[in-house]
Amino acid sequence: MSIENLSNRRLIVTTRQVKAARALLGWSQGDLAEGSAVSEPTIARLEAEDGPLGGRPETGAKIIRALVDAGIEFISENGGGLGVRLVNHLGGK
Repeated sequence: MSIENLSNRRLIVTTRQVKAARALLGWSQGDLAEGSAVSEPTIARLEAEDGPLGGRPETGAKIIRALVDAGIEFISENGGGLGVRLVNHLGGK
């Protein structure tokens, strides 16, 4: 899902997608914390639960924005399942 679509429709992102996105980028939870301005303990707590990314909506938005800005595209359920892909690796955190 492109960044333009983030504001145009309700994007449901799962903790598995966040973990997969971090893996594609080679990011630790600390790297995501730095890139999103969300504390590392909060990211760890959110990732510990399976299912949709929990927490406050603004916290999830910061996490998703950081990953999208780093080149991650979230793939919505389309019959093949949810996923992520790296579309534009910018090289930094």
